[in-house]
Amino acid sequence: MNQTEKKIAFVPFGEINSPRELIAQMAAAALEEVKGLGYAVVSTDLVTDDEAGTDVARALHDLDGQSFDALIVCLTGWIPSHAVISITDPHRQVPMVLWGLAGKRTNGHIVTTAAQAGTSALRKVFADLGYRFTYLYNIIDNPSPLEKIDSFIQAAFAQKALRSTKIGMVGFRDMRLYNTLYEGVSLKSKLGIEVEFVEMLEVVKASERVEASAVTAVLNTIQTAWNFQGTVDRQFLEQGIAYYLAIRKIALEKGLDAISLKDVDGMKKLLSYPPAVVFMLLADEAGLCTIPENDVMGAVTQLIVKQLTGQSAAYLEFYEYFEDSVLMGVPDYVPAEVVQERVNVLPAAFGQISGGLLNVSSMREGRLTIARLSNTGTAYTMHIATGEGHLCSWEEAGWTQPAPQLPSLLIKLDTKTEQFVQQISGQHYILAYGDCTSLLVDFCRLNDIEIILHHAAN
Repeated sequence: MNQTEKKIAFVPFGEINSPRELIAQMAAAALEEVKGLGYAVVSTDLVTDDEAGTDVARALHDLDGQSFDALIVCLTGWIPSHAVISITDPHRQVPMVLWGLAGKRTNGHIVTTAAQAGTSALRKVFADLGYRFTYLYNIIDNPSPLEKIDSFIQAAFAQKALRSTKIGMVGFRDMRLYNTLYEGVSLKSKLGIEVEFVEMLEVVKASERVEASAVTAVLNTIQTAWNFQGTVDRQFLEQGIAYYLAIRKIALEKGLDAISLKDVDGMKKLLSYPPAVVFMLLADEAGLCTIPENDVMGAVTQLIVKQLTGQSAAYLEFYEYFEDSVLMGVPDYVPAEVVQERVNVLPAAFGQISGGLLNVSSMREGRLTIARLSNTGTAYTMHIATGEGHLCSWEEAGWTQPAPQLPSLLIKLDTKTEQFVQQISGQHYILAYGDCTSLLVDFCRLNDIEIILHHAAN
């Protein structure tokens, strides 16, 4: 969904005795700022508390039958609360922005229409009524909080989009892990996300029906796109492509947005096929969120991050802790989006697992955010941290020599490692480049998810 397909509503308010021309100008200017965010906007004229209720009735009529996913309640000055609630309560299920405009300063003299008198009279009322909202205000001589408004709107759209998403689990509970499990009813209630299980036998049988021409077409694509370091068995590649095409077909039929495979105790143990190639193709060619080891909550976090940021939401896991940094990497693959230049692949073996093709690409450095959603029963928590990612020379013991340089980053956190790791909730965290904390925090607040945040402002 692009920006212009996302629709929001804008309703300005002002008191009947305030200077009409002034507050109308303030409302018009605020509306233009909102339109500058690029969304389709449903709006109505200034709403006052006129005794006959004419403005309220007109605004209700203008909004009636309109579909929008966020409502901006913009106060140009003082307004008795009843006029605002008359408009907002019919739309109480829609996320709202309670936004107060500011006065101006002339020759050191402040002229105000008392918008924050109006917003402060409404903030607790909005909360007590159960509205899902954010409270924002302008400051004289400062720009409007448009970034915060935009962040909240993006969170509102992500919330709606997630309610129609599905995660596919090929197999169940890889390595009998506990923190990859989930509670299905509360997950559906909280976020609307479905988890659908797929038997590995279904994938195997479907892969046997894949046409050779389809496999060849994908093979030609990756031979151009990937940089192969060393000789790779063609039959191994074709088998991986067949698995990929089978899973992609299942995903399309079931409407899946994310996939996790039973990796160690499934693909590797039962099929003798390390699935890095399969994951890479599902991420890069099919555009699906992918994570190994039947990590349901990791996949849920990926869907949230992808909806909010538009990024691929790669997973990373922890290898080492340092005083102010953590070494994070993967033992298999990352999406092409997070690598520098071309994807590099290398035949490699680890322990008793042989014959695999490993992604050994260098990851992009820079400012980033890592996060993971977890639950304890029906209570959900999002753990978020920011930092700077840097390349680091290292290896995991056990690989054939010379050991591959796994995709990884040494992440210098914006907090002490000790503070971060004492809240850690799993081995897999989801990566997004840039500081995405505002989007994640707004999303969590909209969905009553507890937030544990470690970033530079803390």
